[in-house]
Amino acid sequence: MDTQPSPLIIRSLRETNCADCALNPVCLPPAVDPTELEQLNDIIERNRPLHRGALLFHEGMPFESVFAVRSGALKTTVTLPSGQEQVTGFYLPGELVGLDSIGLTSYASTATALETTAVCSIPFEDLGALARRMPSLQHHVFKLMSAEIRGDHHMMQLVGQRPAEERVATFLLALSARYKRRRLSENDIRLPMSRADLGNHLGLALETTSRIFTRLQQQNVLEVEGKEIRILDRARLCTLAEPHCD
Repeated sequence: MDTQPSPLIIRSLRETNCADCALNPVCLPPAVDPTELEQLNDIIERNRPLHRGALLFHEGMPFESVFAVRSGALKTTVTLPSGQEQVTGFYLPGELVGLDSIGLTSYASTATALETTAVCSIPFEDLGALARRMPSLQHHVFKLMSAEIRGDHHMMQLVGQRPAEERVATFLLALSARYKRRRLSENDIRLPMSRADLGNHLGLALETTSRIFTRLQQQNVLEVEGKEIRILDRARLCTLAEPHCD
């Protein structure tokens, strides 16, 4: 299995503006006017890459910006009343992180780099002012916020009601769909997170998560090489996730 970074991701690191970025079809609204794109580009700050384990922002830090992932991956976590850390999401290139803090004075979660990660910083005050002048951008932001809320609801249902194998299968299919939106192979996916982080996110013990991957590989549903996953039997994976999945 090819373990080299995708040319799309490599290219995105080299781009210096939104117009040239290979990921702009993923994170920007469709049919953006070149003048509007230039205005958006003017408010974006392209930060230096974060090393693995570095914090992009932390829970309680004053909320100022949302961030578009250019390369690498992030996880978000919250601290539970018990003091334990709960993984709330994973973010891939072209996706925005920090949307859950809109309307708050401080970040609602902590974002940590899972590997070397580059982001674009978008000051929210500037974004709001620009969105009021660009209906397509405002609609896109609302759409992203709605998708985040739906994702939170789906995760609550997934963790609370489904057997362990269904949780893993559903997560892999959702990740596959995100790869497809980025114009990458939907069957060859990479898990940037550890098995422990994935299990935490899905409400499963590390041992259970690892056992499910081993079982799916033995059943020839997946080919697993470390963090590299190849979906061999999508129909079977769909059946595991949802009996009526097509």
